[in-house]
Amino acid sequence: MGTALVTGATAGIGRAFARALAARGHDVVLVARDADRLLSVAAELRGAYGVGAEVLPADLAGDTEAVEKRLRSTERPIDLLVNNAGFALGRSFLNNDIADEERMLDVLVRAVLRLTHAALPGMIERGHGAVVNVSSVAAWVPRGTYSAAKAWVTAFSEGLVPQVAGTGVRVMVLAPGYTRTEFHARAAMNMSRLPSWMWLDSDALVVAALRDLDSGRTVSVPGLVYRLAGAVLPRLPRRLVLALGQQHPARRSRSRPSQ
Repeated sequence: MGTALVTGATAGIGRAFARALAARGHDVVLVARDADRLLSVAAELRGAYGVGAEVLPADLAGDTEAVEKRLRSTERPIDLLVNNAGFALGRSFLNNDIADEERMLDVLVRAVLRLTHAALPGMIERGHGAVVNVSSVAAWVPRGTYSAAKAWVTAFSEGLVPQVAGTGVRVMVLAPGYTRTEFHARAAMNMSRLPSWMWLDSDALVVAALRDLDSGRTVSVPGLVYRLAGAVLPRLPRRLVLALGQQHPARRSRSRPSQ
């Protein structure tokens, strides 16, 4: 089944991707900042699925060089790249430190750009492979830097599709909605007002995403409510979409964001 590299692999959607891919028989390269958690996840996957699990600690906000080097390696080449790493800030743009805003852009945009650029040439040369870039339904509604970055991920990924057509390589963008992970807690967001029917399960989400990848979809939007939103939002008057962007179910908690 080849080897998959997953960023942000120690929790949430990234960990669910690593688990699902290992279950399919992929060896995995796990990328995240926390080396201890990486080792724990790698041991879990080796024990449960008998696959190879390589760990690559890296802070993608500061230095992507080691991950790019691994993506370009011809030894145990990477057949599937999942650009999942990311975080949000719990405050609004004008209340955030600009260094934190830049760090978020580095992870959500710059790292996706560089890792995709490192991965695709080798995949094209080998005649097979895939890149999955994790965006968000937040890309459809303007709401600060996070949604702007995710809009970039979506447009960037869709723009790559015709460039790899006929090469045997696929590019897909995954746009999940609210998902039960550590994501909101790390941003110190209180999501208690969000109704239960709006939450997605990360494992089910990844199953749907991989099914969409297998079927050749360009954009994967798991969950009926979010698929409907994806169909409706682009057709709404821009003034209404902008107004929706001012509404948010999260409340700021007292703790500072954890990155």
